Amino acid sequence: MQKRDQSKLGGAAGGSAPPAAKRGRPIGSGSNSAAAVAAATAAAAAAGDSVAPSTLLGPSLQVHSAFAEQNNKRIVLALQSGLKSELTWALNALTLLSFKEKDEVRKDATPLAKIPGLLDALLQVIDDWRDIALPRVLTKTPRVRLLGANSAVTGFGNEYETLNSGDSVPHPSAGSGSSNKDVSAQKSTTKPRPSGWWYEEDGLFNMDEEGRAEKQLCAVAASNILRNFSFMAENEIAMGQNRHCLETMFQCLEDYVTEDEELVTNALETIMNLGPLLDLRIFSSSKPSFIKMTEKRAVQAIMGMLGSAVRSWHCAAAELLGRMILNPDNEPFLLPFAQQIYKRLVDILSFPAGDAQAAAVGALYNLAEVNMDCRLKLASERWAVDRLLKVIKTPHPVPEVCRKAALILENLVLEPQNKPLLLAYENAFAEILFSDTRYADTFARILHELTSRPSNKVASARGIWGM
Repeated sequence: MQKRDQSKLGGAAGGSAPPAAKRGRPIGSGSNSAAAVAAATAAAAAAGDSVAPSTLLGPSLQVHSAFAEQNNKRIVLALQSGLKSELTWALNALTLLSFKEKDEVRKDATPLAKIPGLLDALLQVIDDWRDIALPRVLTKTPRVRLLGANSAVTGFGNEYETLNSGDSVPHPSAGSGSSNKDVSAQKSTTKPRPSGWWYEEDGLFNMDEEGRAEKQLCAVAASNILRNFSFMAENEIAMGQNRHCLETMFQCLEDYVTEDEELVTNALETIMNLGPLLDLRIFSSSKPSFIKMTEKRAVQAIMGMLGSAVRSWHCAAAELLGRMILNPDNEPFLLPFAQQIYKRLVDILSFPAGDAQAAAVGALYNLAEVNMDCRLKLASERWAVDRLLKVIKTPHPVPEVCRKAALILENLVLEPQNKPLLLAYENAFAEILFSDTRYADTFARILHELTSRPSNKVASARGIWGM
């Protein structure tokens, strides 16, 4: 346990290794990055900023260091306004401020903590999309609306125009089975028709498909900005201790089946960057809650990502579990899912992708150091030892992954109850001992534990009962 405590203090993903690097690097938000970069390039050219250093590969943008300080209030107010033009300007500006080239060392990186209200304003953009993300038929049943019962059209929405008295009123809702009604017939009847879109609960201020698509793009851009901000060390504490931020990110993970893939990816990367500081007890704390997320729901959301078919998702989820288990306060919430976690991580070990194997080995390394029960469950998991040996024998391109796989086997053999299971692999251990000098010391200790140090209780039982 001493090794695990040291790794926790160091914030590393496993053992005495240096602190784990964050995944990827901050980038523009997918398809919107081109527009954001184009707008920012024009702004930079107008401001007369200096040209990018020649040492950087590809296009680079320079932002004046005083831009954020001079416009921080305007950025927050623009996000809070909900106006399309203001929202687009604020998201483009923040995307530019959070953008960073791979080899660029920027002195003017904008910490989130220096802009009061920015985090909540960005989260509100995502929450606004989350409120309308699912189709209305999946969220609530239609309700009769009495307001405007005698009106033919409300005038809201760019698909509907003011109609003459002799025109028919089209019904936009597909699958309702209602036909077009004459305006005079609608005015002559007093019975409200729930099939009409203006009679529905949200019909008066409904949003057409174009508006929904714009809301979705804004939410994705906001999530990308939050992801970029999570790479800055100055923002980790502010974001990791913000309950609203964690609730929104975990809720996006919960709905990974129906939610936008880029939004889910950004949310997962943000949580993973905050993994070493993440304490699940925040969901039961006295801090104000917006979504009523619980510790169990958060872990189930991670398990959903771990079992997904997208490689980048289950790799990130495995790394996140490995980082979260370093905090002993998360153990009561993660250990009930230990059996499912081991099964899935062992499955990931069989994937040919090197990054998937590295993520699974890193998570198993930290989980095997928690307690005896974790080591017993992992050793009893079918194919666990076989696939760990396969990682070493192949070998994995990264030597550190092979070293951790060997240390996992050493941790397993320290438990007397695991020795009968591991004795079946004695020949395989001996083969690696004599064929690979890099891990000879580790497998020498494994063979020593298996052969020369039998359990005292078993030896005494054999002596007494003549077994």
